[in-house]
Amino acid sequence: MATGTNIKTYYDGAWLDGDRMVINAADHGAWLGTTVFDGARLFDGLSPDLEKHCARVNRSAEALMITPTVSTEDMVAMVREGLASYARNQPVYIRPMYWALAGDELGIVPRAGATGFAISLEEIPMAPPEAATTLTRTRFRRPVLEDNVVNAKAGCLYPNNARMMVEARAKGFGNALVADAIGNVAETASANVFMVKDGEVFTPVPNGTFLAGITRERHMINMRADGMQVHEAVLSFDDFHDADEVFLSGNMMKVTPVAAFDDTVYEVGANANPVTRRVREMYWDWAASER
Repeated sequence: MATGTNIKTYYDGAWLDGDRMVINAADHGAWLGTTVFDGARLFDGLSPDLEKHCARVNRSAEALMITPTVSTEDMVAMVREGLASYARNQPVYIRPMYWALAGDELGIVPRAGATGFAISLEEIPMAPPEAATTLTRTRFRRPVLEDNVVNAKAGCLYPNNARMMVEARAKGFGNALVADAIGNVAETASANVFMVKDGEVFTPVPNGTFLAGITRERHMINMRADGMQVHEAVLSFDDFHDADEVFLSGNMMKVTPVAAFDDTVYEVGANANPVTRRVREMYWDWAASER
Protein backbone atom coordinates (compact mmCIF):
# COMPACT_ATOMS: atom_id res chain seq x y z
CA MET A 1 0.00 0.00 0.00
CA ALA A 2 1.39 3.38 -0.99
CA THR A 3 1.88 6.14 1.58
CA GLY A 4 0.93 9.00 -0.72
CA THR A 5 -1.08 9.75 -3.83
CA ASN A 6 -0.39 10.99 -7.37
CA ILE A 7 2.45 8.49 -7.75
CA LYS A 8 4.95 8.31 -10.59
CA THR A 9 7.56 5.57 -11.08
CA TYR A 10 10.87 5.66 -12.92
CA TYR A 11 11.87 2.19 -14.09
CA ASP A 12 13.80 0.72 -16.99
CA GLY A 13 14.63 4.09 -18.51
CA ALA A 14 11.24 5.80 -18.43
CA TRP A 15 8.83 7.66 -16.18
CA LEU A 16 5.51 5.86 -15.79
CA ASP A 17 2.25 7.02 -14.22
CA GLY A 18 1.16 5.21 -11.10
CA ASP A 19 2.67 2.80 -8.59
CA ARG A 20 4.25 0.24 -10.91
CA MET A 21 5.41 -3.29 -10.09
CA VAL A 22 9.18 -3.40 -10.50
CA ILE A 23 10.42 -6.33 -8.37
CA ASN A 24 10.10 -10.07 -8.97
CA ALA A 25 9.43 -12.78 -6.41
CA ALA A 26 12.82 -14.41 -6.98
CA ASP A 27 14.79 -11.14 -6.80
CA HIS A 28 17.39 -11.23 -4.04
CA GLY A 29 15.90 -8.08 -2.53
CA ALA A 30 12.44 -9.64 -2.30
CA TRP A 31 13.44 -12.71 -0.32
CA LEU A 32 16.67 -11.73 1.41
CA GLY A 33 16.03 -8.05 2.09
CA THR A 34 18.85 -6.46 0.11
CA THR A 35 17.09 -3.14 -0.50
CA VAL A 36 18.23 0.43 0.08
CA PHE A 37 16.54 3.75 -0.52
CA ASP A 38 16.84 7.42 0.22
CA GLY A 39 14.28 10.14 0.72
CA ALA A 40 14.30 13.70 -0.52
CA ARG A 41 11.52 16.27 -0.69
CA LEU A 42 9.86 18.71 -3.08
CA PHE A 43 7.95 21.52 -1.36
CA ASP A 44 7.18 25.07 -2.46
CA GLY A 45 8.94 24.21 -5.71
CA LEU A 46 12.16 23.42 -3.79
CA SER A 47 14.11 20.16 -3.55
CA PRO A 48 16.86 20.95 -1.01
CA ASP A 49 19.97 18.76 -0.78
CA LEU A 50 18.68 16.52 -3.58
CA GLU A 51 22.20 15.76 -4.77
CA LYS A 52 23.27 14.65 -1.28
CA HIS A 53 20.32 12.27 -1.01
CA CYS A 54 21.11 10.74 -4.40
CA ALA A 55 24.77 10.34 -3.47
CA ARG A 56 23.84 8.66 -0.20
CA VAL A 57 21.67 5.99 -1.82
CA ASN A 58 24.73 4.96 -3.84
CA ARG A 59 26.80 4.71 -0.64
CA SER A 60 24.01 2.72 0.98
CA ALA A 61 23.98 0.29 -1.92
CA GLU A 62 27.70 -0.30 -1.57
CA ALA A 63 27.30 -0.92 2.17
CA LEU A 64 24.81 -3.71 1.35
CA MET A 65 27.12 -5.13 -1.35
CA ILE A 66 24.71 -3.97 -4.07
CA THR A 67 26.42 -2.49 -7.14
CA PRO A 68 25.10 1.05 -7.71
CA THR A 69 24.35 1.57 -11.40
CA VAL A 70 23.32 5.25 -11.66
CA SER A 71 25.66 8.17 -11.04
CA THR A 72 24.60 10.90 -8.64
CA GLU A 73 24.40 13.41 -11.49
CA ASP A 74 22.24 11.17 -13.67
CA MET A 75 19.97 10.33 -10.75
CA VAL A 76 19.43 14.02 -9.96
CA ALA A 77 18.53 14.62 -13.61
CA MET A 78 16.06 11.71 -13.59
CA VAL A 79 14.39 13.01 -10.44
CA ARG A 80 14.11 16.54 -11.79
CA GLU A 81 12.54 15.20 -14.99
CA GLY A 82 9.90 13.41 -12.93
CA LEU A 83 9.26 16.37 -10.65
CA ALA A 84 8.61 18.60 -13.65
CA SER A 85 5.20 16.94 -14.02
CA TYR A 86 4.06 18.17 -10.59
CA ALA A 87 2.75 21.64 -9.82
CA ARG A 88 4.87 23.97 -7.71
CA ASN A 89 2.49 23.72 -4.76
CA GLN A 90 2.44 19.92 -4.70
CA PRO A 91 4.62 18.42 -1.92
CA VAL A 92 6.38 15.29 -3.14
CA TYR A 93 8.36 12.57 -1.39
CA ILE A 94 11.30 11.51 -3.59
CA ARG A 95 12.53 7.96 -3.13
CA PRO A 96 15.35 6.50 -5.26
CA MET A 97 16.00 2.83 -4.47
CA TYR A 98 18.19 -0.14 -5.34
CA TRP A 99 17.74 -3.83 -4.71
CA ALA A 100 19.85 -6.88 -5.52
CA LEU A 101 18.51 -9.08 -8.31
CA ALA A 102 20.55 -12.24 -7.72
CA GLY A 103 22.93 -13.89 -5.31
CA ASP A 104 26.07 -15.99 -5.40
CA GLU A 105 26.16 -19.78 -5.64
CA LEU A 106 24.61 -20.09 -2.16
CA GLY A 107 22.16 -17.30 -2.87
CA ILE A 108 23.20 -15.19 0.11
CA VAL A 109 25.79 -12.71 -1.13
CA PRO A 110 24.45 -10.23 -3.74
CA ARG A 111 25.96 -10.83 -7.17
CA ALA A 112 28.07 -7.94 -8.41
CA GLY A 113 26.34 -5.94 -11.11
CA ALA A 114 22.94 -7.62 -10.65
CA THR A 115 21.03 -4.56 -9.55
CA GLY A 116 17.47 -3.28 -9.78
CA PHE A 117 16.83 0.47 -9.69
CA ALA A 118 13.71 2.60 -9.50
CA ILE A 119 12.55 6.01 -8.32
CA SER A 120 9.17 6.53 -6.69
CA LEU A 121 7.55 9.94 -6.43
CA GLU A 122 4.54 10.32 -4.13
CA GLU A 123 2.54 13.39 -3.25
CA ILE A 124 2.65 13.55 0.57
CA PRO A 125 1.73 16.74 2.48
CA MET A 126 4.23 18.56 4.64
CA ALA A 127 3.24 18.84 8.29
CA PRO A 128 2.07 22.30 9.41
CA PRO A 129 4.53 24.23 11.63
CA GLU A 130 2.39 23.69 14.72
CA ALA A 131 2.21 19.90 14.34
CA ALA A 132 4.01 18.26 17.28
CA THR A 133 4.63 14.74 18.53
CA THR A 134 5.26 13.02 21.86
CA LEU A 135 8.00 10.58 22.87
CA THR A 136 8.36 7.63 25.20
CA ARG A 137 11.06 5.07 25.89
CA THR A 138 11.16 1.68 24.17
CA ARG A 139 12.77 -1.61 25.10
CA PHE A 140 14.14 -1.94 21.56
CA ARG A 141 17.56 -0.44 20.79
CA ARG A 142 19.65 0.65 17.86
CA PRO A 143 22.01 -2.04 16.51
CA VAL A 144 25.73 -1.65 15.91
CA LEU A 145 27.73 -2.21 12.72
CA GLU A 146 28.88 -5.61 13.94
CA ASP A 147 25.33 -6.96 13.81
CA ASN A 148 23.52 -4.84 11.22
CA VAL A 149 24.05 -2.45 8.31
CA VAL A 150 23.70 0.77 10.27
CA ASN A 151 25.93 2.53 7.72
CA ALA A 152 23.16 2.33 5.10
CA LYS A 153 19.61 3.54 4.68
CA ALA A 154 18.51 -0.06 4.32
CA GLY A 155 15.02 -1.48 4.25
CA CYS A 156 16.06 -4.32 6.56
CA LEU A 157 16.54 -1.85 9.44
CA TYR A 158 12.95 -0.65 9.40
CA PRO A 159 11.16 -3.61 11.05
CA ASN A 160 13.09 -2.67 14.19
CA ASN A 161 11.86 0.93 13.81
CA ALA A 162 8.33 -0.37 13.38
CA ARG A 163 8.55 -2.35 16.64
CA MET A 164 9.57 0.84 18.42
CA MET A 165 6.69 2.81 16.90
CA VAL A 166 4.11 0.15 17.72
CA GLU A 167 5.27 0.00 21.34
CA ALA A 168 5.19 3.80 21.65
CA ARG A 169 1.72 4.06 20.14
CA ALA A 170 0.43 1.32 22.44
CA LYS A 171 1.53 3.51 25.35
CA GLY A 172 -0.28 6.52 23.90
CA PHE A 173 2.71 8.36 22.42
CA GLY A 174 3.58 9.37 18.87
CA ASN A 175 7.17 8.15 18.66
CA ALA A 176 9.96 6.52 20.66
CA LEU A 177 13.20 8.00 21.99
CA VAL A 178 15.67 5.19 21.37
CA ALA A 179 18.85 4.11 23.11
CA ASP A 180 22.01 2.78 21.53
CA ALA A 181 23.54 -0.54 22.59
CA ILE A 182 24.94 0.86 25.85
CA GLY A 183 21.90 2.89 26.86
CA ASN A 184 22.64 6.42 25.67
CA VAL A 185 20.13 8.26 23.49
CA ALA A 186 20.71 7.67 19.76
CA GLU A 187 17.67 9.09 17.95
CA THR A 188 13.96 8.35 17.65
CA ALA A 189 12.23 5.53 15.80
CA SER A 190 11.94 7.67 12.67
CA ALA A 191 14.22 10.72 12.90
CA ASN A 192 17.27 12.33 14.43
CA VAL A 193 16.69 14.30 17.63
CA PHE A 194 17.85 17.59 19.14
CA MET A 195 17.36 19.09 22.60
CA VAL A 196 17.77 22.65 23.84
CA LYS A 197 19.04 23.63 27.28
CA ASP A 198 19.66 27.23 28.38
CA GLY A 199 19.72 28.39 24.77
CA GLU A 200 22.31 25.85 23.61
CA VAL A 201 21.49 22.94 21.29
CA PHE A 202 22.56 19.33 21.80
CA THR A 203 22.24 16.23 19.61
CA PRO A 204 23.56 12.69 20.11
CA VAL A 205 27.08 12.25 18.82
CA PRO A 206 27.22 9.90 15.80
CA ASN A 207 28.60 6.65 17.20
CA GLY A 208 27.90 4.22 14.38
CA THR A 209 24.49 3.11 15.61
CA PHE A 210 22.37 5.49 13.52
CA LEU A 211 22.53 7.55 10.35
CA ALA A 212 23.44 11.16 11.08
CA GLY A 213 20.99 12.57 8.59
CA ILE A 214 21.42 15.06 5.78
CA THR A 215 18.69 17.29 7.20
CA ARG A 216 20.30 17.03 10.66
CA GLU A 217 23.58 18.25 9.17
CA ARG A 218 21.80 21.10 7.39
CA HIS A 219 20.16 22.26 10.64
CA MET A 220 23.53 22.25 12.41
CA ILE A 221 25.12 24.33 9.66
CA ASN A 222 22.24 26.81 9.76
CA MET A 223 22.23 27.08 13.55
CA ARG A 224 25.97 27.66 13.77
CA ALA A 225 25.80 30.27 11.02
CA ASP A 226 23.11 31.98 13.12
CA GLY A 227 25.44 32.11 16.14
CA MET A 228 23.91 29.25 18.12
CA GLN A 229 26.03 26.92 20.21
CA VAL A 230 25.50 23.38 18.87
CA HIS A 231 27.02 20.32 20.54
CA GLU A 232 27.26 16.70 19.45
CA ALA A 233 27.42 14.90 22.79
CA VAL A 234 26.72 11.71 24.72
CA LEU A 235 23.19 12.28 26.03
CA SER A 236 21.10 10.37 28.52
CA PHE A 237 17.34 10.11 28.92
CA ASP A 238 17.69 12.32 32.00
CA ASP A 239 19.22 15.03 29.79
CA PHE A 240 16.05 15.01 27.69
CA HIS A 241 13.83 15.16 30.77
CA ASP A 242 15.84 18.24 31.84
CA ALA A 243 15.67 19.95 28.42
CA ASP A 244 13.81 23.18 27.66
CA GLU A 245 12.88 22.11 24.11
CA VAL A 246 13.12 18.95 22.03
CA PHE A 247 12.61 18.64 18.29
CA LEU A 248 13.03 15.99 15.62
CA SER A 249 14.93 16.33 12.37
CA GLY A 250 14.12 14.21 9.34
CA ASN A 251 13.66 14.47 5.64
CA MET A 252 9.95 13.74 5.68
CA MET A 253 8.87 16.76 7.77
CA LYS A 254 12.19 18.60 8.33
CA VAL A 255 11.39 19.91 11.85
CA THR A 256 8.92 18.38 14.31
CA PRO A 257 8.43 19.94 17.77
CA VAL A 258 8.11 17.54 20.70
CA ALA A 259 5.38 18.31 23.23
CA ALA A 260 6.23 15.64 25.81
CA PHE A 261 8.69 12.89 26.72
CA ASP A 262 6.89 10.46 29.01
CA ASP A 263 5.76 12.64 31.95
CA THR A 264 7.95 15.62 30.98
CA VAL A 265 5.99 18.31 29.13
CA TYR A 266 7.56 20.95 26.87
CA GLU A 267 5.72 24.07 25.82
CA VAL A 268 5.17 24.32 22.07
CA GLY A 269 3.39 26.87 19.93
CA ALA A 270 3.55 30.46 18.75
CA ASN A 271 4.86 31.83 22.05
CA ALA A 272 7.01 28.87 23.07
CA ASN A 273 9.93 26.71 21.84
CA PRO A 274 11.76 29.65 20.22
CA VAL A 275 14.80 27.66 19.11
CA THR A 276 12.69 25.02 17.37
CA ARG A 277 10.71 27.69 15.56
CA ARG A 278 13.91 29.48 14.56
CA VAL A 279 15.42 26.24 13.20
CA ARG A 280 12.37 25.69 11.03
CA GLU A 281 12.44 29.29 9.80
CA MET A 282 16.12 29.06 8.94
CA TYR A 283 15.65 25.81 7.02
CA TRP A 284 12.89 27.26 4.84
CA ASP A 285 14.93 30.42 4.27
CA TRP A 286 18.00 28.40 3.30
CA ALA A 287 15.97 26.15 0.97
CA ALA A 288 14.52 29.21 -0.78
CA SER A 289 18.03 30.63 -1.22
CA GLU A 290 19.05 27.44 -3.05
CA ARG A 291 16.27 27.70 -5.65
